[in-house]
Amino acid sequence: MPKYDLNVLYLRAENARSKLKEIAQNLHKSSPRLKYNLAIMEKEGLLRDPYCVFDYSYFGLLLFRVYFKGGYISEQDKNTIITKLRENPYITTIYEFTSEFDLTIEFSTPNPSKFNKELKKIATEIPTLNNYKISLNLVSHIYPRHYLLKNPLLQQLYVERIVGGDREREQFSSEELNVIKHLLLNPTERLTSLARKTDLNVKTAKSIVQKLTKRNIIKGFKYHIDTNALGVYHFRLFLKIHNTTVEREAQLMEFLTQTKEIVQMNKIVGDWDMEIDIQTFDKTKTRAILLQLREQFKELIERFNVIEFYSYYKRSFLPLFLFKEEK
Repeated sequence: MPKYDLNVLYLRAENARSKLKEIAQNLHKSSPRLKYNLAIMEKEGLLRDPYCVFDYSYFGLLLFRVYFKGGYISEQDKNTIITKLRENPYITTIYEFTSEFDLTIEFSTPNPSKFNKELKKIATEIPTLNNYKISLNLVSHIYPRHYLLKNPLLQQLYVERIVGGDREREQFSSEELNVIKHLLLNPTERLTSLARKTDLNVKTAKSIVQKLTKRNIIKGFKYHIDTNALGVYHFRLFLKIHNTTVEREAQLMEFLTQTKEIVQMNKIVGDWDMEIDIQTFDKTKTRAILLQLREQFKELIERFNVIEFYSYYKRSFLPLFLFKEEK
């Protein structure tokens, strides 16, 4: 595997809209050199599929996660299924594990009834997707990918983002919805282009983005990192929690925040209570983290499971049906 500047990779991945000049200032490097490094990373596919982190709860949405077992045998069958799933305007995210579960999809819907209808529709259109587990996402904590950093001083630039939870539904103007739609479809679009496509002047478009960020509707802009290409192991740890107290849960959350290999945590309702995504260059680190959790929180963890993650095929934080209804 070729050597990459992981500090550059981190800064670009954690802020997909960052300017080359900003990265250069943070790293004390020349812009031409950084431009070359980033071009290599993009050419190699390390940085791909940027996405805007919206907080879906402000739109009055619920997030359901469906883990499918089986459903396809060949790569061609899988690709056909993924293409079909992409057409559903309620599906926001599609990814694959290497064992136990295969494809997993996330739905954002206004209520459980609509989710149930869409899931049944998929089972009808794709009969092989008939064996699954469902969970309701309560809240997600998205952590910066600090495990990439060679310079720990850069950790202070980006912080944990919380998506979901108990929020009051916000109201949005037609101009705001138009900007949100375009950022959903093209998170790295320049302000001049964004303004042109939304029929706004640049100053107004910039102001809307800033206000949406201040209101915590927009939580950030990120790039996917192709963990397979980079040689990073990605696992999802499932935990069943019991005998919890407010104090011990706070200590568990602090452990997750301080462990640099943990990149996301979902609190859910379903067979499990918590999903923890771990990314690391050292496969044994995942086991070490699990051992630490079991030792430090042995009275909380009733049972656990670990599954290796393979790849994202789609990731977004808002469903397209929101904008189709605006027509």
